[in-house]
Amino acid sequence: MSRQLPVAGPADVRAAAVRLIRADGRAFAAVLVLNVLAAAAGLAGPWLLGRIIDEVRAGGGVAVVDRLALVILVCALAQLLLARAARFVGHRFGERTLARVREEFVDRALALPASVVERAGTGDLTARGTADVAAVGTTLRDAGPELLIASVQGLFIIGAVFLIDPLLGGCAVLAQAGVWCALRWYLRRARAAYLAEGAATSEVAEIVSATASGARTVEAFGLQWRRVAASRDALEASRRTRMHTLYLRSVFFLTVEVSYVLPVVAVLTVGGALHARGTMSLGAVVAAALYLRQLESPLDTVLMRVEQLQSSGASFARVEGLGRAPRAVPSGSPAPADDRIDVRRVRYAYDRGGEVLRGVDLTVRPGERLAVVGPSGAGKTTLSRLLAGIDAPRSGTVTVGGVPVAGLDPEQLRRQVVLVTQEHHVFLGTVRDNLLIAEPEARDDELWAALAAVGADDWVRELPDGLGTELGSGGGPAPGAGRGLPGGAPVADGSRAQQLALARVVLADPHTLVLDEATALLDPATARHTERALAAVLQGRTVIAIAHRLHTAHDADRVAVMEDGRLTELGTHDSLVAAGGAYAALWHSWHGERPEPS
Repeated sequence: MSRQLPVAGPADVRAAAVRLIRADGRAFAAVLVLNVLAAAAGLAGPWLLGRIIDEVRAGGGVAVVDRLALVILVCALAQLLLARAARFVGHRFGERTLARVREEFVDRALALPASVVERAGTGDLTARGTADVAAVGTTLRDAGPELLIASVQGLFIIGAVFLIDPLLGGCAVLAQAGVWCALRWYLRRARAAYLAEGAATSEVAEIVSATASGARTVEAFGLQWRRVAASRDALEASRRTRMHTLYLRSVFFLTVEVSYVLPVVAVLTVGGALHARGTMSLGAVVAAALYLRQLESPLDTVLMRVEQLQSSGASFARVEGLGRAPRAVPSGSPAPADDRIDVRRVRYAYDRGGEVLRGVDLTVRPGERLAVVGPSGAGKTTLSRLLAGIDAPRSGTVTVGGVPVAGLDPEQLRRQVVLVTQEHHVFLGTVRDNLLIAEPEARDDELWAALAAVGADDWVRELPDGLGTELGSGGGPAPGAGRGLPGGAPVADGSRAQQLALARVVLADPHTLVLDEATALLDPATARHTERALAAVLQGRTVIAIAHRLHTAHDADRVAVMEDGRLTELGTHDSLVAAGGAYAALWHSWHGERPEPS
């Protein structure tokens, strides 16, 4: 199971809720005032009906009844208008608050270090940004205002019964004991149950996402049944958590439904006895009974929304928990003195795994082109991640200009070191939008120059609107395109997405570029052309290439050979071939040659 992101505690959730309310305090105050006025207007009906009964029993005429009935009508209309206004203001407050929640979530997600997201799994982050944020939004827009209205109405109704007669009010409150007991029982269990349900949902999303993204690998290695089994286990865990929350709701709601009639029965019984003794008017008994019947609707709303609040409260805890995750380094870190990269005695091990790097020492000179080669599992990709500041070494140091790479703030890091892998993303928007991510101030001629540098200008010019062509949902097929990217993007395949990513690198213009299989999706001829074009464009920049095609190593200034997490050879291509070591064996094997006997 993936290590999921943190979950905020109850105190943190309450503090976040208070912060959101304060951010739009006037609207919240307006909602409160309108709800109070609507609840006050709603109290008039039962009391006036009781007055009508007493007036008729006392011999009052039709005029009295008509006058009181007109007042009831006016109060009902006032309640309708005030409640509608309260709901409208409440919805506006909810939508604005939801916008703040979404903006905070996006800001926090973007501030997460890549290593944190990778360890947690994208499924957890996706579930929080979709299902959990949607649940919080529903509560802020619908459940919150309705709960507030119902709570105010309920309190006013109970207060009205106490004003009619304190004894009847006491009977009504005591008769609600079953509801309060059921509510306490439910609240003690609901938070943990809904958090477990959310975690199980995240695990399902993670497994589905990983299976879909690695579908070809699963098929190639015949792992279908393993993935199916893992999916079934995750779904079964999700089903169990959902059944548990369903059990809690079933017990809670059954108790509540039975408890609704008890206050009315208690008031009618006690009120009837007092009326029989002549100590209470019939109108007072009827008014109290009507109030308690009227209480059923707001009480039902309160209890239903309390149940929803437990679910959305757990979702809010997961959304707010993102703020408790490790952050990327804040701005203000010291600037590197120069562009020299030093790796000193670096060791690194992934969680629940053995050491991947074992005491690596390496110096990369400014402007140097360094190729890192070695067999699979030698630690090349891990080293590239440390050089790019994605991960920090467990021991030892990786510095640029004397400053730890992992300690650079995000803006400095992007300008200093950029890691490019074979995994690229095409964002919804135009080709221009996808390129401006790297340099928002770039002009169109600069965008075309970047595309030309990576050999992508020809096919972009063939798109219907060139730089203005929409990529993603709704995009039309590109001229001569094969299969589209997800969402119907007019980009033929992963190779073109990779070229767009490399064009972004050209625009970002970092001093050090770390390439880890960055041209793996390109055909050999295009890959070689792109690498040479990049080398020309990045002349004077430091380029560290994790080389899987050895012609990259052949063109490099120096070659570093890694084996079993250690740096075993370092030198020029010619010197290493002449040395007859591990690199020479790789070179001859790649060319299908037998090494000459020494």
